[in-house]
Amino acid sequence: MTERRLLHLNVNGNGLAKPPNSWRRSDPPLWFLDFASWEKLGVIAERALLDAVFLADSLPSQNFDVPWHAFDPFQLQIAIARATRHIGLVATLSATFYQPWDVARRAATLDVASGGRAAINVVTSGSDDAAALYGKDPLPGRDFRYGRADEVLTAVKQLWGSWGEATVVGDPVTGRLVSGPDIPHVDFDGEHLGFRGRFQFPPSPQGRPVIFQAGGSPQGIELAAKHADAVFCQANTVATGRDFYRSLKARVAAHGRSPDDVLVLPGLNITLGSTEAEARRRRAELVTIDVDQTDQLADFAATLGVPVDLLDPDRTPPWDYIDGTEWKPRTIGGANAILSVARRENLTIRQLISRGAGAQRATVGTPEQVADSIEQWFTEGAADGFNINFDVFPTGLEQIADHLIPELQRRGLFRTSYEHDTFRGNLGLSPKEHLR
Repeated sequence: MTERRLLHLNVNGNGLAKPPNSWRRSDPPLWFLDFASWEKLGVIAERALLDAVFLADSLPSQNFDVPWHAFDPFQLQIAIARATRHIGLVATLSATFYQPWDVARRAATLDVASGGRAAINVVTSGSDDAAALYGKDPLPGRDFRYGRADEVLTAVKQLWGSWGEATVVGDPVTGRLVSGPDIPHVDFDGEHLGFRGRFQFPPSPQGRPVIFQAGGSPQGIELAAKHADAVFCQANTVATGRDFYRSLKARVAAHGRSPDDVLVLPGLNITLGSTEAEARRRRAELVTIDVDQTDQLADFAATLGVPVDLLDPDRTPPWDYIDGTEWKPRTIGGANAILSVARRENLTIRQLISRGAGAQRATVGTPEQVADSIEQWFTEGAADGFNINFDVFPTGLEQIADHLIPELQRRGLFRTSYEHDTFRGNLGLSPKEHLR
């Protein structure tokens, strides 16, 4: 009998992904600056049997006005690792600025600290402001960034796999620390980077950390198909989600990999209520925005990749510019997710912002209604699961744990216990995939 396919659900813990006023209703309001609150987030998420805590990252920009991403996500994940036993831990980093050695070492440290539950989410960054932090102003072009990301991941996997059959034994009698063949040097000489060195960390119980990739451009899809174990993507309709799903899985197969070994996990913002009306009232309170404020309009313009002076709140997006050669959004996938809604429903900028239209789909309703939506995407081939965002900390996540998850379990769509000790095992990935 074929084992039934189950959903994979992560929680995206970062404040930036939530409705803009949610922090004002959270307890404490500045929870994202409190390590104890992050540990609490991990404990609640593990109680819900979620696959992972997913931490995005966003480098400061000229429009900076909130310290959502003040902490290094790897440091936060180590704190969460010490408070939990089973849940996976995904930390984001930019392959445009990090060196392979730094990536491999940070991830291996988290993997050791968590007993084989670590993952990295690899992005390429999308703003000149981020580049300026690393003395790379302006930001290198998209082809350069993805070419470098390919080399970073290739090199990182070589470092992670360099131990081969060697293991740490730490025998005090013989004085032998490592058994097996000598650990070789890794020599890497690419177009964008090169290095030579040995790696201190032996393989973890899961072989190597899991690799996530976030990006919806053709280059992003190609990078994910070649290297990723899971893909965080952005889609607002079943049709667009299914198109991305099929496109990615086809490219995975073209690289000689099993499509089942790469999971597709769109972002999903969830607002729950005991009734649909209650949920909609809650959502309306959280997404109320004054679109006439310059900074809010400027931030939305940057997300769309459009100069702010071309945005009129009471007109539709400037399609001539967007369809032209100068269009440059932060992320292609994120901008297209919003713009697809605008095109389909002929919405103005004010309508888009007021309804909370974002790169990640929002679903509002009772646990049964939200479960209906999740089940539709899952069964119709648009997702293997979701990166979910709660609205208010901690109540939004507690509602998901106490009401939505039981409904998904009742339908036979989600696990009732953790069955493995490693993140790779709980994702149901091939035990040999980590060797690639």
